[in-house]
Amino acid sequence: MNGSPRALVHATTVMLSAAAKPFKGPEHVAVMIMGPPGSGKSDLALRLIERGARLISDDQTALFVEDGRLFAEAPPPIRGMLEMRGLGVITLEAAPPSPLGLAVEIDPSHDIARMPVPAYYTPPTSLAAAARIPLIRLRPFEASAPTKVVAAASAFEFG
Repeated sequence: MNGSPRALVHATTVMLSAAAKPFKGPEHVAVMIMGPPGSGKSDLALRLIERGARLISDDQTALFVEDGRLFAEAPPPIRGMLEMRGLGVITLEAAPPSPLGLAVEIDPSHDIARMPVPAYYTPPTSLAAAARIPLIRLRPFEASAPTKVVAAASAFEFG
């Protein structure tokens, strides 16, 4: 990608890839999972990968704007690396930089609204204005969490 300024955020990011197929979602779109340390970001990403998603980055994601769209990529030192709690760090083939289509905020200690009002991710102020990215909140360890992520990402229109 181009030399646009990057902003590093504490998040784990996957490209939907084959995981999007059951909901006829956009396979090229990235989903960024945010939450406090130890909250289940990598675990949720691992379950999405099991369903056909591809790892972009674990724990740290570099964001940049290109043609008015927010993109996600792995910082070079951690490209292709995913921490599996209790097993250590594994290496996977990393997905390329991808347009961000959904942000997921996880916090297992808070209640999640049954019928939430639409929300949007606010990128770091160091990045130029970019298209709005839908934001959902969920509990990462629910059995349905990966399915909810794919269904939500598939419900939005992407260019």
